[in-house]
Amino acid sequence: MATYINEPSHTFNEYLLIPGYSSCEHIPSNVSLKTPLVRYRKGEKPEIEMQIPMVSAIMQSVSGPELALALAKCGGVSFIYGSQSIEEEAAMVAEVKAYKAGFVISDSNLSPDATLEDVLLLKEKTKHSTVAVTADGTSHGKLLGIITSRDYRVSRLSRDTKVADFMTPLSELITGKAGISLSEANDLIWEHKLNALPVIDDEGNMLYFVFRKDYDEHKDNPDELLDAKKRYVVGAGINTRDYEKRVPALLEAGADVLCIDSSEGYTEWQKRTIDYIRGAYGDRVKVGAGNVVDRNGFLYLAECGADFVKVGIGGGSICITRETKGIGRGQATALIDVCQARDEYYEKTGIYIPVCSDGGIVFDHHITLALAMGADFVMLGRYFARFDESPSEKLLIGGSYVKEYWGEGSNRARNWQRYDIGGAQKLTFEEGVDSYVPYAGSLRSNVEMTTSKIKATMCNCGALTIKELQEKAVITLVSATSIVEGGAHDVIRKDNHLDHK
Repeated sequence: MATYINEPSHTFNEYLLIPGYSSCEHIPSNVSLKTPLVRYRKGEKPEIEMQIPMVSAIMQSVSGPELALALAKCGGVSFIYGSQSIEEEAAMVAEVKAYKAGFVISDSNLSPDATLEDVLLLKEKTKHSTVAVTADGTSHGKLLGIITSRDYRVSRLSRDTKVADFMTPLSELITGKAGISLSEANDLIWEHKLNALPVIDDEGNMLYFVFRKDYDEHKDNPDELLDAKKRYVVGAGINTRDYEKRVPALLEAGADVLCIDSSEGYTEWQKRTIDYIRGAYGDRVKVGAGNVVDRNGFLYLAECGADFVKVGIGGGSICITRETKGIGRGQATALIDVCQARDEYYEKTGIYIPVCSDGGIVFDHHITLALAMGADFVMLGRYFARFDESPSEKLLIGGSYVKEYWGEGSNRARNWQRYDIGGAQKLTFEEGVDSYVPYAGSLRSNVEMTTSKIKATMCNCGALTIKELQEKAVITLVSATSIVEGGAHDVIRKDNHLDHK
């Protein structure tokens, strides 16, 4: 006979937080949203810790290089989507890692025999304005000069003019020597009012560039998430089919953390994937797993060696798994169950495994509720799909701007690997839809607004950290009427577009 759970499962919208005592110190500027991304032992620090509890979903319409950079600048992590070729995904990861490294290997290089036309084509391709001129046109050839926008005017020079005729030659350049520290390099940049400092070895071969903009960006983005080499942290999605080829390529490209992208994580397929990673790389490669909706699923993946566990089946805004297959669980109930199991596992083993709440976030306050219920961070799809930095198209429909947003289980994505349970290598039926979401502008401004709401609510609950919130939170179920009452009601709302002068 089947096992029955007669208690209904609940969503975030069915809960509210009860305010707690807040002192004068409980102000948003004192709140820390730091949170672990990967497992760690009691008394130790996690190897990767985020500044904000937000990661982007492993989706074609969400997580490309541009969004990964924007989110890392805010202190979160993006997981580059895996439903593409291994080479394409690795290239996206490499693009993020190359964007800012303190010492940057030049990807814009020409020989002195190249022409202005070659310069313009290269700049269009790389989107970089500084070109190194080396004897052989490679990134580590003998440096002869550099080209910036100050060295030419398209209206004044013929496009067949040789680079050697208008570049700034080495003799006029300020350069750094091999072994220079980043601090020393930045001192030279500021002393000589440079935008870029070439670093060369004793033979005059090009090694790196150090850019003024990288220093400026750090000042503008104090919460940016960087690795040990001052590069932006980025994750990547993998599947349970081609991991033996995909994982090495992603690691070679620089991926900091991996995540198995699957609609159902309580499977042997996930164990096989994690076993391969642990056998080939030990514990130094970080990999999350999921998705699960109960304690049994969590404990299984914990024992498999997952570095974090994702919770949620069917709660995403474009997910139709529940109506298609009849499986899933209310996101709040699933999260509470898993987090209780996580805490018990920590008490028993001394190993803390972060929990990611994936799906079911409709409003900003749902993030705070998820954190209070035990989540260490949330994975968001629809939320990030609305922004300038997402890969999808911005369209004007019905007088309003929207962005395209489609599920990995839709016919458009055809990400059969995500929904694979063995068998035919194809998407047998849809578990996601193709849709639009309202356009919302830049990622940074929206994330700042969302995190300000989270911090304000935490102060209302008398908490200055996520851990403190989880310890102090008092959460109540609300009735259907209370949900209605929680929004504007029984009034005639003004049209904000009208001029009421």
